[in-house]
Amino acid sequence: MIWEIDAIHSQAAFAVRYMMISTVKGRFKGLQGKLALDKEHLERSRVEAEVDVASIDTGDSSRDTHLRSPDFFDAEKYPTMTFKSTKVEAAAEDGYRVTGDLTMHGITREVIFVVVYHGQAKDFSGKLRVGLSAKAQINRKDFDLTWNMVLETGGVVVSEDVRIEVDLQAIALEEKEDFTE
Repeated sequence: MIWEIDAIHSQAAFAVRYMMISTVKGRFKGLQGKLALDKEHLERSRVEAEVDVASIDTGDSSRDTHLRSPDFFDAEKYPTMTFKSTKVEAAAEDGYRVTGDLTMHGITREVIFVVVYHGQAKDFSGKLRVGLSAKAQINRKDFDLTWNMVLETGGVVVSEDVRIEVDLQAIALEEKEDFTE
């Protein structure tokens, strides 16, 4: 079955160590894409998703402006981040490992998400929905996001390691068997 990500009920978030003493969290609005879920034949399952880089929100407008700049995401030159799965495999009961290509800042790298399936339910209008959450960790330097400053006390302002967490809800597309429109 094919599912379309519900942008209103979904988000792509991240967390990164800041100044070696705290964690900054943020999210991207407007997560969109499609899923093909086939629990009986996982090799048929796949994910295609994208987010608008300019939609970044860390709760601090000046930091968000800096993150959109060429120092980090360069949102004007690279307006979207995309993920396209290449392999889906069972990891545990109601859990999966989804391997795929994450493209950010013009660079594509393989990333593995650990995914938890939260089930399905019909909404108030009778549409079938599915819920999933996914986690991965990347090194931002692998995507040429290298801006940093050395702290007077040692260490750096921004860690290289970034945790990604995606919570999504998707709506079943009637009679769709593939990703074509």
